[in-house]
Amino acid sequence: MKRIVLFLVTNLAVMLVLSIAASLLGVNRYLTANGLNMGMLLGFAGIIGFGGAFISLAMSKMMAKWSTGARIIDSPSTSTEFWLVETVRKQAEKAGIAMPEVAIYEGAPNAFATGPSKNNSLVAVSTGLLASMSKQEVEAVLAHEVSHVANGDMVTLTLIQGVVNTFVIFLSRVVGYLVDSFLRRGDSQSSGPGIGYMITVVVCDILFGVLASIVVAWFSRQREFRADAGAAGLMGTPRPMIAALQRLGGMDVEPLPKALASSGIAGGHGLMALFASHPSMEQRIAALSAQGR
Repeated sequence: MKRIVLFLVTNLAVMLVLSIAASLLGVNRYLTANGLNMGMLLGFAGIIGFGGAFISLAMSKMMAKWSTGARIIDSPSTSTEFWLVETVRKQAEKAGIAMPEVAIYEGAPNAFATGPSKNNSLVAVSTGLLASMSKQEVEAVLAHEVSHVANGDMVTLTLIQGVVNTFVIFLSRVVGYLVDSFLRRGDSQSSGPGIGYMITVVVCDILFGVLASIVVAWFSRQREFRADAGAAGLMGTPRPMIAALQRLGGMDVEPLPKALASSGIAGGHGLMALFASHPSMEQRIAALSAQGR
């Protein structure tokens, strides 16, 4: 419960900061007596859309630790912790990135990577994954997460999210203004947006947001294929990654918190393939098998 409250408070604080920034810059006054000021509206949409995405990226490591209870391994105290740190160190060197923080968290089999940049990242594995996989399979999972970092996936996904957020906010308000203007045509006594504007903006935010989610989910699935291929490259063969995926496919994998859902090694299939953050295990195994031929 405490983690949920912290997550909600953090998101409310981000929205408050962005709203204040938009107000100070004056771009929140995009509705004028003469109609929409498109330049101001685009500035407002950009601040809210990109601002939220990049603040989330900057806070990603902290939020990951909060939401999962991940414990950073500063000084390895067991053979498993020492092996984890050394494995990630070797993989990071091979991938050409700075050493990520390595963490363990209590939970069902899963793992994730997050962080604001290639040289400031976190790789975490669950106790469930360590208990249910062989060392070679865990090593493949770690290689997958290190590949995410080396590919710059967190930053690229943030840029994609920022772009689609900006378009959702911008287009929703343009459509809202056009609908409101149509409904109030001939009414020379009215000034400012009416109820038609507000209702249309809310509806369009939802509809365009759904379409934006499909775009972001598609990119997320592509980066999973790339990270699987990157793991095969770091391991020198796709076989360990295939074995790890086969093992995961037979497990009850618990989804990560929503903010980390697209960062996990598994999960996020959803009810419809269009909204899935991860391809199916069968698709991922088939892609790796084709790579190994």
